[in-house]
Amino acid sequence: MQLPLVSLTLLASAASVAKCWTPASSSGSDQAAAESLDKLTMALTDGSLKRHLDTRGVEMRTGQCDLQTAAVRREYSTLSNDEKLDYTRAVQCLMAKPPITPAHKAPGARSRYDDLVATHINQTRTIHRSGSFLAWHRHYVWTFEQALRNECGYKGYVPYWSWAKSSQDPLNSPYLDGSEYSQEETASMSRTTALLASQVACCASNPAKEVSHDDLLYTPKPKSMLTLPLTPGSCVKKGPYAGVMANLTATIPSWPGVTAKEPLSYDPRCIRHDISVPLARKWSGDEHIVDLLQNPLYQTDIGAFQDRLQYTGNTTFGWYGLHQFGHFLLNGDPTGDFFNSPNEPLFWLHHSMVDRVWWTWQNQKPVERAFQVAGTRTMNNKPPSDNVTVEDTFDMGYNGGEVAIKDLVSTVAGPYCYIYR
Repeated sequence: MQLPLVSLTLLASAASVAKCWTPASSSGSDQAAAESLDKLTMALTDGSLKRHLDTRGVEMRTGQCDLQTAAVRREYSTLSNDEKLDYTRAVQCLMAKPPITPAHKAPGARSRYDDLVATHINQTRTIHRSGSFLAWHRHYVWTFEQALRNECGYKGYVPYWSWAKSSQDPLNSPYLDGSEYSQEETASMSRTTALLASQVACCASNPAKEVSHDDLLYTPKPKSMLTLPLTPGSCVKKGPYAGVMANLTATIPSWPGVTAKEPLSYDPRCIRHDISVPLARKWSGDEHIVDLLQNPLYQTDIGAFQDRLQYTGNTTFGWYGLHQFGHFLLNGDPTGDFFNSPNEPLFWLHHSMVDRVWWTWQNQKPVERAFQVAGTRTMNNKPPSDNVTVEDTFDMGYNGGEVAIKDLVSTVAGPYCYIYR
């Protein structure tokens, strides 16, 4: 069977990029976000949000944070080329800095970036399909953002990836196309060049080769969850993260030949993508985001909302939650390994978008929804655990101190001062 080779065209300017990629509409979710910002503005102006947060002792940064001074997280494709370069260079900087996690805690960590990956690995079983999923990942992305700004001199903020915009043509989108900025090829997030297994071995030290898998998603045996049409893929070979290694060993391997070794040990291998264009076209359009934000079924409380957002899918090409979609679109290794998924640089844009969707949902009713949490303290309540409360705390390991969920429920209170556009 002849498999398609995804070509890479070097483009001379951003204008030429626009000719080969047209973003799909995100007007519905953008309008919902704009309306939520209006309601947040009203709740700040009349003082109702502050009064409500005061009941739990949550501090609003009066005089320090308002809608005129708040940081603005913007959609990645709308950034200028220079802004994209500033962001990707800051991420590269974090990847080049030495780790601060003690070697005996994470022997495989080789960079500050790996410090963050190790934290996600260590806490995965309490931060997915649990009551802390949204708050934990909000704080995780913010912690990453602070590292970029405070340790690498980045002046901007973590952008978000509007899933709707890339839904019809993800391969040529600036999130994946590898050719956004003239000949430098450094302003897009990554580029996967699809190659036959017989043509090339993987670029990493790991002996696993790029393989043909008859257009089916590889999952650890026994196959447990997903079977999707794919564009057979390979290591990331173009763009700012070409040659970047996933240093920490796999936890739940998601690629043939990749094995799980001693937890947090050193096992360098390239970042591989295995992109599913049909998945993007079917499940990431703007209508799915709008449905999540407007369907009465998901407006009753945060439990219904976050369950729909995180829904995992079924054994066929069935319905996928928007959180799962963003990971399974890329798939490969380490994205397919949900413990190690932050090793994929697009993780941060994806989870910034997850946060934007939650932010939009929260600010449809800024006061009523501020302190809503639902779920237990363990993934799928295994082992059985108590329900999460807003008084619960967690930390970012060696990346940050302890923080209470109640201080993370508003992006203009607690440690935060940011909004979305």
